[in-house]
Amino acid sequence: MHCMGCHSKYDGKANPPVLAAKEGSGQVLFEEGNFRIIAPNITSDPETGIGKWSDDAIARAIREGIAADGSTLFPVMPYEHFRDLSDEDLASIVVFLRSLPPAHNELPLDKIPFLFARLIQAAPQPVTDPVAAPDTSTPAKRGAYLVKMATCSDCHTPLNSKFLPIPGMEMAGGNPLGEVHSANITPDASGIGYYDEALFVQTMRTGSVRARKLNLIMPWWIFRNMTDDDLKAMFAYLRTLKPVHHLVDNTEKPTQCKLCGPETRTGRSQLIEE
Repeated sequence: MHCMGCHSKYDGKANPPVLAAKEGSGQVLFEEGNFRIIAPNITSDPETGIGKWSDDAIARAIREGIAADGSTLFPVMPYEHFRDLSDEDLASIVVFLRSLPPAHNELPLDKIPFLFARLIQAAPQPVTDPVAAPDTSTPAKRGAYLVKMATCSDCHTPLNSKFLPIPGMEMAGGNPLGEVHSANITPDASGIGYYDEALFVQTMRTGSVRARKLNLIMPWWIFRNMTDDDLKAMFAYLRTLKPVHHLVDNTEKPTQCKLCGPETRTGRSQLIEE
């Protein structure tokens, strides 16, 4: 889980980034015009954090997207993925959050335009049944669970103008992320087909694909703390994905993508179809 990638403020000029404030104390994720998204304080501070929340309230926020006051969390919080988080793993996360030292950090409220505010009301879905531990009988099955909890698809699957995944483009890259676009991580030659297990583990540990450094929007500096077995399992799962021929080259100027075309959020992207 990479909660601290969003809920902690880092010095992004360092490589890897270093904490600029107390872990879990929250930050402004995005602010432009009348749109502001906050990653709230998730430390045990009783005034500005979740110190007064019950364990059940924390669990509901993680898996269902409903805050303790009954408000709906903006889906940048990936609760649609976390609804499949096993009961045991969820309990472990709650215990971990309780262990964070309280950090008093006043943050502004989310500011969401009316239309978006209405649309997200339908996003949360209740989890009414126990969630069993995932099937980890093979590395690929274990990796499927880890990749889902790491929410890799949120960045690496391109979205259409309605913010929905483009069919047939799972993990094929192309989402605009600041100054870059996400990479194709399918096993196609235009993706990571040339990776072997050792290169994948090294990339996730160091943030470099041999001599090429990854943009820090990719939180390898969080994932590098995973075990070798977990990283190898993630790679095993990625190798099972359908190869999608979709070249994402962030060294080139933006061009119209023949695969995404107007389906991208901006209508333009740094994507080239060969």
